[in-house]
Order: sequence, then C-alpha cells, then structure tokens
Amino acid sequence: MADNASSPFASSGGMDMPSSPSGGDLPPFQNETDELLGDENENEEETTRIDEQEGEELFGEAMERDYRAIPELDVYESEGMDSRAGDFSLSPGARREAEIEMRRRDRAERAAQGRMRRGLLYDESEDEDLEPPTRRRRIAGRDDRDKDFTLDDEEELPEVIENLEDMKGHSVREWVSLAGPRLEVKSRFKLFLRTFVDSNGQSVYREKIRQMVESNKQSLVVDYNVLATEYQVIAYFLPEAPTEMLKIFDESQNQEIKPGSCPECQSNGPFEINMEQTLYQNYQRVTIQESPGKISAGRLPRSKDAILLADLVDCCKPGDEIELTGVYSNNYDGSLNTANGFPVFATVIEANYVSKRDDKLAVSSLTDDDHRKIIALSKDERIADRIVASIAPSIYAHNDIKRALALALFGGEAKDPGGKHQLRGDINVLLCGDPGTAKSQFLKYVEKTAPRAVFTTGQGASAVGLTAFVQRSPVTREWTLEAGALVLADKGVCLIDEFDKMNDQDRTSIHEAMEQQSISISKAGIVTSLQARCSILAAANPIGGRYDPTMTFADNVDLTEPILSRFDVLCVVRDTVDAVEDERLARFVVNSHVRHHPAATSGDYEQLDESLSADENRIPQDLLKKYIIYAKEKVHPKLHRMDQDKVAQLYAQLRRESMATGSVPITVRHIESVIRLAEAHAKMHLREFVLDDDVNMAIRVVLESFIDTQKYAVMRNMRKAFGRYLTYRRDNDELLLFILKQLVQDQVMYQRSRFGGELDIVEVQESDFTDRAKQMDVHSIASFYESQLFKTNRYVYDRKRRMIVQTL
Repeated sequence: MADNASSPFASSGGMDMPSSPSGGDLPPFQNETDELLGDENENEEETTRIDEQEGEELFGEAMERDYRAIPELDVYESEGMDSRAGDFSLSPGARREAEIEMRRRDRAERAAQGRMRRGLLYDESEDEDLEPPTRRRRIAGRDDRDKDFTLDDEEELPEVIENLEDMKGHSVREWVSLAGPRLEVKSRFKLFLRTFVDSNGQSVYREKIRQMVESNKQSLVVDYNVLATEYQVIAYFLPEAPTEMLKIFDESQNQEIKPGSCPECQSNGPFEINMEQTLYQNYQRVTIQESPGKISAGRLPRSKDAILLADLVDCCKPGDEIELTGVYSNNYDGSLNTANGFPVFATVIEANYVSKRDDKLAVSSLTDDDHRKIIALSKDERIADRIVASIAPSIYAHNDIKRALALALFGGEAKDPGGKHQLRGDINVLLCGDPGTAKSQFLKYVEKTAPRAVFTTGQGASAVGLTAFVQRSPVTREWTLEAGALVLADKGVCLIDEFDKMNDQDRTSIHEAMEQQSISISKAGIVTSLQARCSILAAANPIGGRYDPTMTFADNVDLTEPILSRFDVLCVVRDTVDAVEDERLARFVVNSHVRHHPAATSGDYEQLDESLSADENRIPQDLLKKYIIYAKEKVHPKLHRMDQDKVAQLYAQLRRESMATGSVPITVRHIESVIRLAEAHAKMHLREFVLDDDVNMAIRVVLESFIDTQKYAVMRNMRKAFGRYLTYRRDNDELLLFILKQLVQDQVMYQRSRFGGELDIVEVQESDFTDRAKQMDVHSIASFYESQLFKTNRYVYDRKRRMIVQTL
C-alpha cells in the first residue's frame, strides 16, 4: 500500500503505520490534514484583515474612471450599417414621425401575414396620433381602463387567434378555456355588440344596453339567430360549451373589479368581506314540467328543477307555459348520498333565458299592424255579434252559451275599496244540460283561446288538487306548499269539466276561491293565503243523465245554493227534437268533417251547403286572441254613466219572481253579475265608459240565464213579463223564427193529442203569428217571409189563405 502512488493518502516519502492504534501520537495522515487546514485558515484570516483595513473603493476616482470617455470604443461598427443613413441626429418631431411610420409599416406586414384582424386589434383613428411605446400594451382593441387584459413588457402576450375553427385537436371546452381563443371570442362578441345595426342603420344593442341600465336590470337578451349570422364560429361554440362561453360573454358591458388597495388608507389587500354591507343575488328554484298536450301518447309528463338567478327570478309564475334555455348540469347532492349510502349526483338546469307563452301574445309584443286591425274592429257596430259568432265556430247554434263565454273571456273590472275588501271582476259560468250537447267542447275551445287556462275534471281533481296542498320535499325534508289548479290559473281561466262528479267536500273547498278569489292554508305550520284570481267555467250533467224541464234547475243538478249563487251565468243546454233543426245540424256536422279533412281539396267544397258555410263576419282566431288580450290589458271602462235605476228595478222584480216561483234565489251577487257583464260588454267595444247599451245587454244575459232555469210552465209567463228586456238587440228575423217555432210546436202537440199519428204538414194562422210578434215589440214581419232564414227552415207563406205552412 505504501508503494501505491495512486493512493489518496500517498506522499513522496511514503508513510509509516503505527503498531498500535492506542498510541499517543495521531496518525500521520491526520497531522498532514491539520497542517493543510491550518494554512488555509490562516490565509482566510489574513485576507479578512486586509479587507477590513483596506476594502474596495466604490465611489470616488475609481468610479469616475469607469465612465471615462474612450474614443476608440465609442463608435458604431461598420458591419451591417447602411451607408446611406447619413446623419443620425434627429429633432424630436422628426423622430416622432419616423416612429409613427415604422409602426404603420409593422402593422401592414402583420396584417398581410394574417396575424392581426384589422378593426379588431387597433383603431384606425389612432394612426394620426400614436404615442411612443409605453410599458403597458393595448391588446385586442381594449381601452386603457380594461386592466384585465394589459400585460407588462416582460410578460408573454397571448397568441392572437385568427382561425378559431382550427382547435388544434382540443375539445370545444378546452379550446375556449385557453387564453388566446378566449380573448378572441371576447373581442368578437364585444365588436358584435358595438357594431351590429338594424335595417335603418341604428345600433341595436347599444339601445338595449341603455334600456337595461335605465331599468336597473342585469340581463341583456341577444338573439342567437342574429349572432349566428354574424359569427358562425361563436354560435357553434355556444351550445357545445355554454358555461364557458357565457362567462366570456359576461366579461364583455360586465366585469367585476376587485380592489387591490384602499384609496383612503392606502393599505393593500386582500380585504375581508363585510357581510352586512354585501349585496346578495336573487335565487329561485322552480320545477318545470312537460306540457301534457305536447307529450307522446301514453307517456307521463317529465319534470326537472331549474335555477333562476338575478333578473330571471319571478319572471314566471306557477301555471305559465314557458320555453326555458339553460345549461344542463349536475352537482353532488349530500342529502341524497346520506339517504342512499352511495354517490348520487342531482341534475339541474341553470337557466339563462325564459320565454313565456303569454309573452308571444302580450300587448307589448303586438305590432303596429295589430294595433291598427284591433282599433278598426272596435269601430264596427256589430263587433259584439261578430265576436260571439267567432266563439267555437265548429259548434252549431247555442248562441246564448257563446255570448256568455265571450263575456267571460273579456271579464269585468276588479275593485278593492280601501285595500280591505276585494270585489272580483272575473265572470263564472256554469253549463248544464243533456249529454252530447258540446259542453266539454266549449271548455276545450276556451282552453285554446284564453291567454292563460288550466283544464281539470271533477272526477280527477280533489279538494287539495283544486286549491293547494302541503308536502315534504324529498331533498331538503322540509314542508313545501304546492299550488293547485285554481292557483295555477291566477289571472286566467280555470276550466272544470264533470263538475257534478265532485263530492260535497271538494266543492265546499272552492267557495272561498269563487268569490273572495283567495285560498287560505293552515297546514304543517304553514299559514298563508294564495291568490286565485280566475274565472271558473264549469260543465255538469243533470241528475239521471237528461235535463227535465218540468223541474227547476236546482232539482236537476245536485249542487247546493251557495255554489249556484257564485255563478254569474247559468246556461241550460237542452237536446230538443226538431226535424228541421236536426237536419240542419246533421248537415253542419257533415260539412265540418268534409272541410277539415286532412286530405281535403278545394274541389271538395263545391258540394257543401252554402247556407251552412263559414260566416264572413267571423274574426280570425289569431286576431281574436290578440283582441281579447288588448281589451283586458288596455281597456278599463268606468261606471258613472250607467243607468243605476234600471238595475235597481230589475233586481227588485227578479227577487219578487224568485220568491213566487221557488226557483234559484236571487241575491246581491246577481247585481254584481249585471255590473261585471256590462263592463265586459263595454270591453268588447273598447269603450272607456259603460253605456246603456252595455247595461241592457247584461240584463238580457242575466234574464235569459234566470228564465232558462225555471219550470216550463213558469218560463212562458216570465218571458212575457220580461219580454222588453229579452228582445234587446236581438235580430228580428231570429226572434220571429223563435216565435214561429213555438207556434208550430203548440200546433203539433194539439194535433197529435186530438187526432194522433204523425203529421206531414203544419199550418199556422198569420193572425196568431202577428199577435205574438207584437207582444215582442215587432210590428213589421213582411221582410221575414222573404228572408233566407224563413226559407231554409222549410216555411212557405200562403198569401191567399193567410197561412204559414211548414213541411215536416
């Protein structure tokens, strides 16, 4: 080992190893190491003493020598220099012009290479007055106040993306989350809001933004179709990555600025949030359900929870038919996981826009052309008759029911004297009669025509289903209040078919809703009152299946007097046997089927009966719906011009007749019914005041409702007593036809009871017909003999014998 020169401990003279490790002397290699270390430590100490004594001179002559002029070094290298450059000494003005020119040249080069979009990344107006480059750079056309997208010179600028379609293998969500595409999308959307104009050259969204700010709202509605025509790429990204894209859009008229320092005390953040002075955002969770009329056959409607925020809160109410646009997302629901014992994710829709079905027909959405058509219709003297003729045009006759439904659709005016007692303005109608008389069809028509309608049946609805019920939430395990049919139909129409199939307890529960138009709840610790401001249109069948005219209305229908008194109009529908009317009805039904057949052509109409074809006076259904909404929202007729004495006299006379005949009792509610019907008739004409014409028509409707509920024997006497009211504004031809039909029926009954057998011809004396017409204040009947109505009912006038003949 001593001879090994490569040993790390080898020396030139070799080394001796001690015989025993317990000797007093240290090993030779340790002594040598200590000497080396000792010499080194001495050198360090000596150097330290020198530094402490002398040090390095940083100021004075040594520093000045570093900045002395060296002529041979203070020259530019000749390599790479342009010999034509000449003198480099420029004035400040010339230097500024040169910098501007160079910047223009750089922009032109980058634009030619496709790296910069002209109009997006800079403003041309800045070319005339460009400042020297500063430490802050402007990016994507944003002004200097937009601090979110200003970068230091040392920081890397985001890559400018010209071709957003090229996602370079990324998914849409990943692509729009990158800085470059995110910046480009934000810039394009901001440019779209600033520059998009309509056909008149007016900025569309600048005006909408101004209106949004004035209304203190936070939502700006942008038409997706318009955005797609301008920027197809953004329109493609939006449904693929809605959450990310909507965040980018929000960052473009709204950006949250968090303070980094306090302007008063100059202290730096972050700052603690003062919970008491924090503004909280509105939040609402609603449940949307498929419309029953739009789902596939045999399938139950599905439901899903939706979250509404900010301006969307309370934009819709229970019962509204809406179109909701949002982001379908999922979240981890801890309550469900606890109950089930395994991971469960709850799904929810984060709403972005809600469009109500009512909004499409609302007054605010009516065009100027719609307004002109509505005003022109209101000036027609026969507008009320035209509206009645347009109600349920597929149902033959029943003009009294159509008039009652038309008045119910327009409705009266609600009053709230002193804010303590509310008087309803909605009109309730009850249809009762024989089966097969289109009662349910009337309700279905109103469901399609009324702006807001809820349809239910007495057999399928319970008391809580009509009013409200309390149930425990499966998620939060808290008691929640669920609205019934009457609450869902608030400010609309509630349609109840098979009203007689409800039990007494269920019918009693709607007493408050029909008159006070509210529903009081006191269950499971929830004490509240819900609004049920709606018209109730009900249909019922009589006891035994058919209506018996020898009994009163109350005896025919299994309904209590408190319920009956809450209906403004009672319509009795009888299925009477009349050979002429039956034939006309059959022809009408056949023609209706032929006309509305899916494969029908214009040639099929040539065989139709012209007398039963569509009436030219009818109003198109779309225009009728708009007319109803306009009248309900814009017209509020006043009552101080109505004849109050006439209403008072009618009430006293009806009370007297009601007590004498034992029919449906007349109460103060019937006076209110006359007022509501008069207001509804005034709305049909878009009048500002209720006139005598409206009061007379309301009295006629109430009297027809009252008289039709009497026994047959009492009915004839009451028609004579109130004849002057019943004939108001009634077409004389229709009235004369009604009188003639009564005379023919009396003659048929007399002939059958005396001679028996069937009759082929019935003859009526003209003198009897004339006397009966004079009782109804009709004195001229000559024109009736020439009318189409007289001929189509198979009547012939024999001038020689002074007889009216009908062939059966």
